[in-house]
Amino acid sequence: MAFSTPDDVESVRIGPPGIEAFLGVPSDASGLVIFAHGSGSGRFSPRNNRVAAALRKAGLATLLVDLLRPDEEQDRRNVFDIALLASRLTAAKRWIAEISAVQHLRVGYFGASTGAGAALQAAYAEPDVGAVVSRGGRPDLALSVLPEVRAPTLLLVGSLDGPVIGMNERAFDALTCKKRLIIIEGAGHLFEEPGTMDQVVRHATDWFLAHLGNTSRGT
Repeated sequence: MAFSTPDDVESVRIGPPGIEAFLGVPSDASGLVIFAHGSGSGRFSPRNNRVAAALRKAGLATLLVDLLRPDEEQDRRNVFDIALLASRLTAAKRWIAEISAVQHLRVGYFGASTGAGAALQAAYAEPDVGAVVSRGGRPDLALSVLPEVRAPTLLLVGSLDGPVIGMNERAFDALTCKKRLIIIEGAGHLFEEPGTMDQVVRHATDWFLAHLGNTSRGT
């Protein structure tokens, strides 16, 4: 099925470095979440767009950004270059700071797969990041900086995602900030099983509203 751009977002270009994104800003937004996608994914990710739609409904702005340009995606080494991916998140955050409609909003990161490592690396680099949520992520890829991360961090892992559970447990132990690890029963790496993405949406929305915005807007 072809992806259809949601009606409540606009296509934007963040440059430099010249990366593409979808920006959605609900009225009276109380925070903004930047999405860091994993390998082989980007702003068209149906799973991340589902989470983003729920966040906008709850009163949070969203920015789904391609961390790599098309030419950079051809080199698989870039997919695991956490420093590069984190720098792109930082560039997106600084771009947001120049946009009048959203520059006042506190920023959080939602990372999936390798994007979770990049999100935590970026949160370490800029301590004013308000919160991080990892879905089936690789937070262990930022292990060396995790003790210095200050953003409240939520790790979501599927109970069927064996090796990744261990990676998240190791990262959780290294974190010294406010943190929570939730293992979602019956979920695999992509949370494709019935009802599992609903739990991701609920936990992520609650976490971001608690740390970025007004909790009274949650559903």
